[in-house]
Amino acid sequence: MNDAKPSNAANIASPSYRLAAMDQDFLLGDSMRGVRFMLEYAKAEENLRIWGVRSTIVVFGSARVRENGPGKHPFWYSEARAFGALASQRGGALTDNGGKRDNVIATGGGPGIMEAANRGAFDAGAPSIGFNITLPHEQEPNAYSTPDLTFRFHYFAMRKMHLAMRANALVVFPGGFGTLDELFELLTLRQTGKAPPLPIVLFDHDYWQSVIKFDALLAHGMVSEQDRKLVNFAETAEDVWKTLIDNGLVVQTLERKPDEEF
Repeated sequence: MNDAKPSNAANIASPSYRLAAMDQDFLLGDSMRGVRFMLEYAKAEENLRIWGVRSTIVVFGSARVRENGPGKHPFWYSEARAFGALASQRGGALTDNGGKRDNVIATGGGPGIMEAANRGAFDAGAPSIGFNITLPHEQEPNAYSTPDLTFRFHYFAMRKMHLAMRANALVVFPGGFGTLDELFELLTLRQTGKAPPLPIVLFDHDYWQSVIKFDALLAHGMVSEQDRKLVNFAETAEDVWKTLIDNGLVVQTLERKPDEEF
């Protein structure tokens, strides 16, 4: 019989001995997917609350638009930038309203239209939000979103929830698949009553009418007249703001909580 005490080095080195919160293999495993969802919700939520962000104006649009790009790209970029500035100045993002900020510009955090809208808020000296997503071709955050409000998500679903849950309004500039996905996500939430009333404005009527035949959906009975009225159009940054106000955008709202439906 060998009474020598064995080494516990193998026990200490075993993955099972790691503190759960420090065990990346465990945290990234299938069984922890729900926890990772919770973490992606909680991390952004905590910083948004610290900054007093009570409501947002969400701006979508193509990451491919460039300030000096072809065709209408410079116009789209400059108007998105102008809208980011005037919405921040007029909407309550600059107002320390009892520690609460309203109508803070929120984008997907990347280049193109997202950069332009964040840049406009930056020009106005206001905070703005960038909800970035991890992609196979890595997206880097643009430099104009507020660093403390620049987030990165793995799950599109959690990113979309954060984009939707504080939204007072949605402004959609020309874009492709990703922009269409985000637009119809919000339209569906409005149509089904899963989101509270909020104005939705599409920038550049000609572009959107060439891409989506909204009236054809109505003519074929695929949407109701009320559904069709969820979509508004605007041609300039000032026109966007006026259309938002005319369709119910609330400026300096009273205390509200993020909608629990999301």
